[in-house]
Amino acid sequence: MTSGTPAVRAPVLKSLAPTAFSSADYGPEDGAKAWRRALSRAYGDVEMAACSAKSFPASVTAEWSGGVQVAIEESGPVVIARRGSGVGIESRRHILARLQVAGDVLLIQDGRSLRVPAGALVLHDAGRPFKIVCSGRQRAYVLTMPRALMRLEESALRAVTATLIDDDAVGALSMLAAALVEEHAVADAALRGHHARAAADVVCAAVTHQISRNPPAGVPRQALLDRVKAAIEERLGDPDLTPQAIADRHHISVRYLHVLFQQQGTTVNGWVRERRLEAAGRDLARPDAHRRSVAGVAARWGFSNSSHFSRAFREVYGMSPMQWRKRRSTSTSTVE
Repeated sequence: MTSGTPAVRAPVLKSLAPTAFSSADYGPEDGAKAWRRALSRAYGDVEMAACSAKSFPASVTAEWSGGVQVAIEESGPVVIARRGSGVGIESRRHILARLQVAGDVLLIQDGRSLRVPAGALVLHDAGRPFKIVCSGRQRAYVLTMPRALMRLEESALRAVTATLIDDDAVGALSMLAAALVEEHAVADAALRGHHARAAADVVCAAVTHQISRNPPAGVPRQALLDRVKAAIEERLGDPDLTPQAIADRHHISVRYLHVLFQQQGTTVNGWVRERRLEAAGRDLARPDAHRRSVAGVAARWGFSNSSHFSRAFREVYGMSPMQWRKRRSTSTSTVE
């Protein structure tokens, strides 16, 4: 795989300035101190242990662009740890996605210990203590992403840290993310932000795919869907009730929102439209429905185009809104 120097931007852990360290530029003793400083600059304050001559050569480059930090690290045996006292405010806003390119490491966080082999993708939270144990030579690409970019509820996010994000589909996505990191490393400055953000988006897609196929224990999917549906009901009349707006309100990704509804045999837009048409049908069946225009009823329930509303209504009810209103009004009068 191609090595190089990445680039990146955003309100971050330490500084917007790039990080670059190579042990070739230092003696053994000074090299260890400079390496720890470089890692702390890239990932937030960390400690190093089991660092010896076997740990070298070592290097790390990191740069922010597109709101994401892209880092490339290489080393021999070493232990890198973040204690509770090393967690700063900025760290709590970020998630680290580790694409293990060569060698393997042991990741420890949230009471879980996970062996991360070459080719694997794993997340760990920069806002909580963690430990990475490298037992031999290793190389990894690490993306530091704002946790809001993941669009996952905290319970879901905590459930997938120190857990392999892994199946055939995810493996293909991980390879794509790694390729984007490599392209980012050699791209012109004007394009690096696009590569960085694209790599982060691919990681988010991989995580969402993993959660949709294997929901982590403790992530109440049905409860989340129920909350989403209740919130939609409250805003049925809002013409700006889009999947993105719904996902943003519940701090989940649009991809995961679609997964929730797909597993119910429907789609987000389809379910919203169904509920709007039901509400409009009830309005048009009211005894005083003649006082409202069809266009007014359509607008009340989020249909900005009355022609589109009439077509959708006919598809569901088998007649136009005016015919429905007339028939329901006639049946009401007959009952009376």
